[in-house]
Amino acid sequence: MPDQQPMEISADNIPGQLPILPLFDTALFPKMLLPIVVMQADSIKLVDEAMAKDRIIGLIVSKKPDRESFTSRDNLYSVGTSSLILKMAKMDDNKAQLLVQGLERFKVKKFLEDKPYLKAEVEHIKVVEKRNKEIEALMSNLVSLFIRITELSPGLPTEFGPMARSIQEAGTLADMVASTINTSLEEKQKILEILDVKKRLLEVSRLTNQQLEILELGNKIQSQIKGDMDKSQREYYLRQQLKAIKKELGEEEEKPVEIEEYRMKIAKKNLPEEARKEADRELDRLSRMHPSSAEYTVASTYLDWITALPWHDSTNDNLDIKKAIKILDEDHFGLEKAKQRIIEYLAVRKLKNDSKGPILCFEGPPGVGKTSLGHSIARALGRKFVRISLGGIRDEAEIRGHRRTYVGALPGRIIQGLRRAESNNPVFMLDEIDKVGSDFRGDPSSALLEVLDPEQNFSFSDHYLDVSFDLSNVMFITTANILDTIPPPLLDRMEVLKLAGYTEDEKIKIANRYLIPRQRKAHGLKSGQIVFTKGAVQKIITSYTREAGLRNLERGVANICRGVASKIAEGKSRLYTIKLENISKYLGPEKISSEAKERTSTPGVAMGLAWTQTGGELLFVEATAMKGNNKLTLTGQLGDVMKESATAALSFIRTNAASLGIDEKYFETHDIHIHVPAGAIPKDGPSAGVTMLTALTSLFTNKIIKKDLAMTGEITLRGLVLPVGGIKEKVLAAHRAGIKTLILPKWNEKDMVDIPKKVLKEIRFHFASKMMDVLKIALSK
Repeated sequence: MPDQQPMEISADNIPGQLPILPLFDTALFPKMLLPIVVMQADSIKLVDEAMAKDRIIGLIVSKKPDRESFTSRDNLYSVGTSSLILKMAKMDDNKAQLLVQGLERFKVKKFLEDKPYLKAEVEHIKVVEKRNKEIEALMSNLVSLFIRITELSPGLPTEFGPMARSIQEAGTLADMVASTINTSLEEKQKILEILDVKKRLLEVSRLTNQQLEILELGNKIQSQIKGDMDKSQREYYLRQQLKAIKKELGEEEEKPVEIEEYRMKIAKKNLPEEARKEADRELDRLSRMHPSSAEYTVASTYLDWITALPWHDSTNDNLDIKKAIKILDEDHFGLEKAKQRIIEYLAVRKLKNDSKGPILCFEGPPGVGKTSLGHSIARALGRKFVRISLGGIRDEAEIRGHRRTYVGALPGRIIQGLRRAESNNPVFMLDEIDKVGSDFRGDPSSALLEVLDPEQNFSFSDHYLDVSFDLSNVMFITTANILDTIPPPLLDRMEVLKLAGYTEDEKIKIANRYLIPRQRKAHGLKSGQIVFTKGAVQKIITSYTREAGLRNLERGVANICRGVASKIAEGKSRLYTIKLENISKYLGPEKISSEAKERTSTPGVAMGLAWTQTGGELLFVEATAMKGNNKLTLTGQLGDVMKESATAALSFIRTNAASLGIDEKYFETHDIHIHVPAGAIPKDGPSAGVTMLTALTSLFTNKIIKKDLAMTGEITLRGLVLPVGGIKEKVLAAHRAGIKTLILPKWNEKDMVDIPKKVLKEIRFHFASKMMDVLKIALSK
């Protein structure tokens, strides 16, 4: 590279018009040297003409880093540095290498032309420095920071430190440090544009301090990693030495006692082939580890699990059918279908020992005895009982377990339950299966597909065990309040048994046989200290609870027992007889009253039947008319299906107005309002269609609906009555409310086989296939 002799350049010698060479990856500060590679044809021409004249050019940083657009004047900053080309050499491939020295800062007044290269009229900036103690302190601090950076940064020569100390001008020191430290191009341009020396020193100090923190943190991390590696290498080296010394002395390395214990457990457990291979492999790994190693605990925990599971341990089934029936009857009153299914299973097991366990699903409202029935089944079979609650579970690992790569990994709840049971054929209850959720952690219901399939669960794979476990001997029982939220593939694997609820007589018997003795014992009372009359129990059921199950009834009994216990503890009377008259002393005023007769004593009010998750309920439909122009208003938090049923009912009545004895002009001069009370409760479903049509007809014909009559069913525009679901729950709700007459769809007549005989005797049933038949039965003459 040919040298050009440097010239003595002062600010006065720098011309006011400069050829502009844009920079896109670096910035030049005054008095600093910078090597540049020039590749564009117009830039090479600029360099040639500058070398032929005074060798002074202007360097401005481009805002955009790409070479294609950085030459545009719109992409250039307004402040740059005038520079002197000290050396220039041309390459063969149309490139030029320059070494330039910064002279002064300048500000662009305006750009003059673009061709053949960019020129600009500039104003040179003269910076006047004032030295004071604050400036000197800032300079001293900056020098100290910079020297520390040169010590930590391997890319900077150590000579830079003394060089920085020798600089006397504050602005030059700030420029030198800013051009040397590792910071962004935008930050360097920002420093270039700061004219006030004090502000420039402060900003450069901030950037230098930030860079120093990054270097110190990196150095700390590097030292820590190196220290950890040195420690592990030293430990490995010493262990190898110790092993060699023992070998030379003829001393065999003692194996931990735990290794032999695990070997004996594996041999004694008689594991399946796949499980034995995995256990032996893990034991071999464990024998090569030091007890202080973190992996040692992981391997030993795995061996604890695999040797604790009941691979071949099972309990003998009680195949005495009569004894099983007696146990089931002792624990539960009613629930005949569920009991019959268990007896059938026992009978099959008696005839065929290798029959697979059934997958039963008890569906019904809360409090009907689903969970407690599982305990009774286990007792009747003579098996262990395991219960896990699936309510709210959203992680698939709860079923299949975590892989051993995770810290604190454990098997899933299925394997954990089997270990607690110490038997491979327990009665396994999965409670609240309808409340399983799913999120980013997986879908637990999908993991249950394998568990609850008799054709697959003989080789259930848990992620933690990583070997197959046979679940075909387990009797799985699931419980649910509703079936709608259970995925269809999972529901298809289960045999659903519906537990609809209890009649009033059944509740009285259950209370006397189970609830009262249990609560009496729970509150420390003896049979001679508290007695319930039959009328009192019946009063609690009818006036303080209205439910399909028994929970509120048991709470009422518990409240009375607590009241009696407190009086006996005070030393008062020793015998308390709970009668109709004194129930209110313990439970307060009646909570439920029979409102059916009062609410249906006027035209336009009909009683329907609804199904809910907690059993059947009475549903009142009220209709009224007012002067207007045939507008229909629906209130009471009704869903889309109920709104459609109301519209269909009104259309049917208008179509058949003549046959029903209604003036056709009535609809043109009246607005109609249908309201279903309990407006805060959302209601939907097709089964209120018959009720709405009857209420509207009662209103238009001014006929009262017969007393103690309720109905359910879906309607069509042609007046047909279609079947609905939940018949047993609805009939029991009507019976609890004292309804004497029920109108049901003709197609639901087959569901009467599920209705208790006592209810069939006390309620008169009408089965209708057409809406006209319903109106003839329901409306009084």
